[in-house]
Amino acid sequence: MSNMPAKEVLERVYGESEKSGERFLHLSECFAKHFGDAQVEFFTSPGRTEMIGNHTDHNGGKIVAASISLDTIGAAAQNGTGTIRILSEGYDLIELDITAASSVEKKSGTKALVAGMVEAIGKFGYKVEGFDAYITTEVIAAAGVSSSASFEMLFCAIVNTMFNDNKMPLGDCARIGQYAENNFWMKSSGLMDQMACAAGGAILLDFADDIKCEKIDASFDQLGYDMVIVNTGKGHGDLSDEYSAVPSEMYQVAAAMDAKRLCEHTLDEFIKELPRIEQALKNDRAIMRALHFYEENRRVEKAAEALAKNDGKTVLRLLTESGNSSWKWLQNCMSKSNEKDQKVALTLALTEIFLERIQDGCCRVHGGGFAGVILAVVPKAKTAEYVEYISALVGKNNVYPMQIRQTGAVSLGR
Repeated sequence: MSNMPAKEVLERVYGESEKSGERFLHLSECFAKHFGDAQVEFFTSPGRTEMIGNHTDHNGGKIVAASISLDTIGAAAQNGTGTIRILSEGYDLIELDITAASSVEKKSGTKALVAGMVEAIGKFGYKVEGFDAYITTEVIAAAGVSSSASFEMLFCAIVNTMFNDNKMPLGDCARIGQYAENNFWMKSSGLMDQMACAAGGAILLDFADDIKCEKIDASFDQLGYDMVIVNTGKGHGDLSDEYSAVPSEMYQVAAAMDAKRLCEHTLDEFIKELPRIEQALKNDRAIMRALHFYEENRRVEKAAEALAKNDGKTVLRLLTESGNSSWKWLQNCMSKSNEKDQKVALTLALTEIFLERIQDGCCRVHGGGFAGVILAVVPKAKTAEYVEYISALVGKNNVYPMQIRQTGAVSLGR
């Protein structure tokens, strides 16, 4: 038996109830087919967009991020055993003995991710017991909108609701997902992806001292724009070394200033020490990336203020500056390992031509970069035209108009 999400709940989360209702009905039917009749609960967890604050979290920086209208949804029920069973649509069933989570082989896909979260939940002092879940997702995989974090925060929402009386704060849920990625996937994930998926809406994150999360009352819809995520056609699953080099090089600059992270010094202090740092590191790219960090933090603060004031002109200018800095200073718009494959740079170039012609909007690399997706912010009256224009390069199935979603990772029944 399943209690379908109420119509008013769906309308609050999705802005409509017909299409979303069909998704949850499909979810309910698939759960019953694979796991039998049970009293299920329904959950949702959005993907995320990083509006501004590219590659700053790991060094104690600031980010404006937001949940997006693409989400991962799940139907789940307690099974009264010590086993977690998860079936994601299109994938094989995952079965995990909770007591054996720590012995699961690292880097072995979703099962390792689940095992890492189970281990972290125990370490954080929370409970997890056996449950069954059927999951589907609209979040683009390996493309910078955090399909893995969306899944992780859905898992945490299930565990939080079913076994912990909703007492797991957002910060702990984010750390649980990060722990799994760091220790079971061996990826140097920060906390931004998880926090943005969990919180809902637009948020200003400050990673300098623990995690500070401040909600921003902001919407591109109110400003008269659509966000358009464009998947450039190449995932970033094989680029771990290039991603890891970004925080690593920033850490090297911080270490040259006798610090652990760049946030421990100001831009002026960094510039004063620059001759000594350059001599010690002999790595101009690391220095450029550190400059990006400091200037990006300044832009983030101004963008948060502008969003709160509905100052669209300033928001677009700052997002454009941020994108240019990512391209020129951070240098994450093309992969060094395959210099002839420049899909992100090419898609940005064509988008810049379009935006110049209409004299409005902005674009930037999205997420980790090197491959994956870009973000375009386009006036609503021109969205359909832009989708048609950029689809000629990437295909219409890789273009996703969307809005900021105000609901984070939650149960739809409580």
